[in-house]
Amino acid sequence: MRVVAAFARQLLILPHRPVRRPFPVWRNTRFSHSFAMDSIRVHNSLKPGGPVPFVPIEKGKVSWYACGPTVYDQSHLGHARNYVSTDIIRRILMHYFGFDVKFVMNFTDVDDKIILRARRNRLLEVEKKKQYSKDEIAKLGSDAFQAYAKSSLPLLLSDESILDASNYNARRDAAYGKVLAGGTLSGEGKPGDDEAKLKMHISNMDAAAAAISSGQVFGGADEILLPYLDSLYKESVDTSDQSMFTDLTRFMEGEFTDDMDNLNVLRPDVVVRVTEYVPQIAKFVETIVDKGFAYEAEGSVYFDIAAFEQSPGNKYARLRPESRNDKSLQEEGEGSLSKSLGGKRSPGDFALWKKSKAGEPYWPSKWGNGRPGWHIECSVMASDVLGGQMDLHSGGIDLAFPHHDNELAQSEAFYCEGHEHTWVNYFLHMGHLSISGSKMSKSLKNFQTIKDALANTYTARSMRIVFLLGRWNDGVEISPDMRLQADGWESTVNNFFTNVKSLLIEASGSADTSSGDVNKLSLNGDKPQDALLVELEQAKKDMDLAMANSFDTPAAMRVISELIRKTNVHIKDNAAALDLSSVEAVARWVTKIVGILGLDANARPPYDGLGWASSAAAADVDPATAVQPYKTVYETVFANAQKLDLPSSDVLKDLLAQNPTQDFDSIVASGTRDPEQLGLPYVRAVSKLRDELRKATASASPDVKKAILALSDRIRDYDLTNLGVYLDDRPDGQPSLIKFVPAAELIAARDEKAAKDAEKARAKEEARLAREKAEAERWEKAKLAPEDMFKSDDRYSEWDGEGMPTKMKDGSEVPKSQLKKLKKDWDRQKKAHTEWKTKFGSSA
Repeated sequence: MRVVAAFARQLLILPHRPVRRPFPVWRNTRFSHSFAMDSIRVHNSLKPGGPVPFVPIEKGKVSWYACGPTVYDQSHLGHARNYVSTDIIRRILMHYFGFDVKFVMNFTDVDDKIILRARRNRLLEVEKKKQYSKDEIAKLGSDAFQAYAKSSLPLLLSDESILDASNYNARRDAAYGKVLAGGTLSGEGKPGDDEAKLKMHISNMDAAAAAISSGQVFGGADEILLPYLDSLYKESVDTSDQSMFTDLTRFMEGEFTDDMDNLNVLRPDVVVRVTEYVPQIAKFVETIVDKGFAYEAEGSVYFDIAAFEQSPGNKYARLRPESRNDKSLQEEGEGSLSKSLGGKRSPGDFALWKKSKAGEPYWPSKWGNGRPGWHIECSVMASDVLGGQMDLHSGGIDLAFPHHDNELAQSEAFYCEGHEHTWVNYFLHMGHLSISGSKMSKSLKNFQTIKDALANTYTARSMRIVFLLGRWNDGVEISPDMRLQADGWESTVNNFFTNVKSLLIEASGSADTSSGDVNKLSLNGDKPQDALLVELEQAKKDMDLAMANSFDTPAAMRVISELIRKTNVHIKDNAAALDLSSVEAVARWVTKIVGILGLDANARPPYDGLGWASSAAAADVDPATAVQPYKTVYETVFANAQKLDLPSSDVLKDLLAQNPTQDFDSIVASGTRDPEQLGLPYVRAVSKLRDELRKATASASPDVKKAILALSDRIRDYDLTNLGVYLDDRPDGQPSLIKFVPAAELIAARDEKAAKDAEKARAKEEARLAREKAEAERWEKAKLAPEDMFKSDDRYSEWDGEGMPTKMKDGSEVPKSQLKKLKKDWDRQKKAHTEWKTKFGSSA
């Protein structure tokens, strides 16, 4: 099998998929940068409108608190959108502008969602261990089925008859058919969160109905059993043992951390957990009460919004003033377990400390056993690490109200000394990810987990590119067009790196990706100005403007792709006398930028390599181990070539005698640990030998020529492909161009080509068999003498000497119009029969 050059070039448009490695905690690394830090502007949710100047509290340093996840379930693409976008901004501040960033993130490990999930899981485990009769378990399923419908899908109960699994489908379609068909409950507008929630409940009921019908209540009906069992037994759960909660949260925290590592998200400098701060939270709340901004009621403590706003300079809901009276958001902020808590002076007042009810975890306080309110947690943890004021606070846009607005109010109340206190200078809110018109949410179950996405849909790089192509503070709607745009951008950059490396290898025998100063070629040098260097300098200025304009990554991505386009044109237009130094300078600058943006999981600051992966990725790899696969291929190929009866050639003789080890030793001595660089001497030796073998076919015997071509194809399509090396065969006796491409992509393309060839061969064979069958049928038909062709036709009763019908079955004459057609058929058969006799003769 030969992979022709035209096809193989298509390999380079496939997305690059890097090997993922465990990601360490990165400390801040300073980089010199000519662009002034004080020119940065950023979108600040505290000041609606356009970007405002970014002025940190302490010059050159940034203090940053990010709201982390509530760790009760697997992370989904909505989390990826938030934390990857946050990571991009953090990297830009650190590695583009050179700020020393202190990044703090929390894990919310005590929360209504966590309590419900852990408690319900425990109750379900207990229930599954009980000894149920068949009738008892059927009744349990039926009761849970009806209870779930009553609370979540009330329209199913409009009929007076009892709802059960047998009539569920009909009632579901009658009550919610228009929602299932993509419409809305009201029949107007586009479907949103309410419809997504309904579909989630319907999905749970669908599964339960099927499970109940088959008698498998436990397993298939778990989602409706969980809330039902909780309603029956929640107060019986012993929560003095908090392991049921911590086991869940610690596991999910580990799952989240793994997901972030796999997405190449830098780990926080400091991680804080709510359960490690409960005493400090209680003390923090006491201070707010003592200052008159909160009050105790029935064992809980509430923030007094009216008292807060009466204090000079204080204003509640500064982030989302239009939402301050939104009852649904207020209730969501308080949590589903807090609806029965009473004693509020005003509906908008929110809980700082909640009295724990039976079945909930608790800690001691001056107001009795209780647990922290959701919002107070972040105020205490952020203040403990960063102090009474911070530069940045970030989170998803859905946290703006009430969570962040409540955080601001209670923190400013805590620090208030009779005048306004600024707790956060800049609030950054990441736009949410939406699918089918509603935000991606664990509670709505309309999400794809990060693990599933990385296993089946995205790479860490392709997902990050999707987010980079949109503004961090704008929403992202998942669509095929969005993916196509991201894949196209990735292919453009990937092809560029591959081709530049190939040109450098061809020109100098190496493509050192381990070092290089992207600024070493400047317009201030002694050489005449290079047009491409002018474009590079302009790209740097455009990149500065994009980064300083509230981290405008879509503009940054356009700068990169446009510079690559111009460089590709430059390479094409100057092929005869190309100055590779300027091309290399562009490639190294692009490498630095994509490294800063986190698009290379293997790269490390200062990103001075060339291409997606820097030599730092292999810093701990033993050179002898890294080069062994290349060396093995070299030894095998040379051994195979020496066995051939090759035409006499001094060039071939010299090539077969060469030993790349000396070049390899020189590379090792230079300190390079990039496997591609280490293997290059052996790859070049194989490529040169293959080129010369192909030339030798002109004077080789047919058998040797066949053997040489078979070896040549094997070298390219298997030996080197399996190592991630593609040889681009070029015309006019030019040496093959060596391109390093991920082996998985080359192998996939080779297998795809083989599959297409196999399909083409199969279709060709089927066509041949069809032709043979048609030919056999034709000759079988031609075998019949024309005199006999009509005699078996029962429409006729008499025939003439040539076998032509003369009388119809009823004795009448054959009509003249019919005779005319019959004669044409007879003549055709006579011609075919004559051909048959000529072909087969007496042997037939």
